[in-house]
Amino acid sequence: MKQRIAFQGELGAYGHEACQKARPGMEPFPCRTFEDVVSAVRTGEATLAMLPVENTTYGRVADIHTLLPQSGLKIVDEAFVRVRISLMANPGVSLDEIKVARAHLVLLPQARSFLKRHDITPEAAVDSAGAAAALVQTGDRDIGVLASAVAAKIYGLDILANHIEDQDTNTTRFLIMSPTADHDRRGAHGMMTSFVFQVRNLPAALFKAMGGFATNGVNMTKLESYMVGGSFTATQFYADIEGHPDDPDVRRAMEELDYFTDMLDILGVYPRDPGRD
Repeated sequence: MKQRIAFQGELGAYGHEACQKARPGMEPFPCRTFEDVVSAVRTGEATLAMLPVENTTYGRVADIHTLLPQSGLKIVDEAFVRVRISLMANPGVSLDEIKVARAHLVLLPQARSFLKRHDITPEAAVDSAGAAAALVQTGDRDIGVLASAVAAKIYGLDILANHIEDQDTNTTRFLIMSPTADHDRRGAHGMMTSFVFQVRNLPAALFKAMGGFATNGVNMTKLESYMVGGSFTATQFYADIEGHPDDPDVRRAMEELDYFTDMLDILGVYPRDPGRD
């Protein structure tokens, strides 16, 4: 049986592109929601999950850091996908015919300058690749879709303009997740460790917890907070650090962190992707 990798969206979504780049030998498995992606792996419909966590232009993907600790899955790799936005339309349609462009709400602001310059009205869609698939069925000539060139190829649409994103560094970071952790691997470009934690109810607990990383020379590349359990007083933190828990400096930093936390859960230990550079 061919191994599958699940992603959110229709075929042609940027998650699909990430799957092709990171796991070209696996069959992409489209899912409606992020929760469905996780469920597909937990039930055995798919082997791995591809989940976006952040974009250099848009920022954090909403609710994903709440989903990760509850997923029961572990991070085994990261992948960086350059978001190249194409305007596509039904065959034979010209750019000056397009009055409305549909795309996921997150994608529309990333091409704001192009749309404004061509007097095209943005219109939110549930999914960019899904909007491309729907456009083929309608045959509309005044509607375009913003999506990846992969979507245009899959659904037989014409690309009217390529690389129309406002920022040429626009990149999305994805995490590849598995039911089982693998802490034995070592990456050629270093290692990453991701974890969530809640600090104890002590004065300056967060400051003291973070101090161990500074004194041990461990580089923390991300620290984000978010509320849990519907309470303003229950705050959970998500962090990425460079290094492996078996490294002496990381081990000492994590031991110090553990002393000041009520909960500490390692979400994954995985090779550092050179796309970070």
